[in-house]
Amino acid sequence: MNVLIIEDEKSLSHEIEIFLTEQGYHCDVAFNGRVASERIFVNTYDFILLDLGLPDMNGLSLLGEAKKAGSEAAIIILTARGELEDKVKGLEMGADDYLAKPFALAELFARMQAITRRKHGLTNTVMKISEFEMDLNNRMVTHNGDAINLTKKEFDLMNYLALNKNRVLTRMQLSEHIWGDVLEEEFDSNFIDVHIKNLRKKLSAKGSIDWIETVRGIGYRANLD
Repeated sequence: MNVLIIEDEKSLSHEIEIFLTEQGYHCDVAFNGRVASERIFVNTYDFILLDLGLPDMNGLSLLGEAKKAGSEAAIIILTARGELEDKVKGLEMGADDYLAKPFALAELFARMQAITRRKHGLTNTVMKISEFEMDLNNRMVTHNGDAINLTKKEFDLMNYLALNKNRVLTRMQLSEHIWGDVLEEEFDSNFIDVHIKNLRKKLSAKGSIDWIETVRGIGYRANLD
């Protein structure tokens, strides 16, 4: 999943980036509102971590801009400000959660997981996907208790397809969410097809993969109940 970290405190931004990268996220970083605005306009994000005290604009203005642009990213406000009205205003404008500085990175990760579960209607961190089970915390896929050795990208692809079940995802969307920024003129759709082929091969050795549908000329869809 893609995360945009908007934080002018570079040491904190770097810590968050390293931590979330280790958890399997792809991170972009912006140290000011101008760069953040450009990134939100160009790219698609699953999460935006937004500092309110930016050097060139109020973070709430950027939040409003993101919502006006139709961004579907879950937004978590990161702020050292203690005023209740800032938090309330941010939530009223569409933010999904907030964390007051200083905060533990483990808590940030837990909040992000909770938002993902809530957004996609999950009740726990183990997803039932046809005949398979996906443990989001341990990044493991099993079939009748037998572990399936997926690469990081294969796991992320399966996870993203399942989270967006019954929705057609284009190859470009899959690339943006799994691999990060993709320049359209350099985009190679075959890259996605190769990873899907490898995922299907590993899963089919254990169980049915009829739920992974190729939508000709567009992308893929996970047909799940």
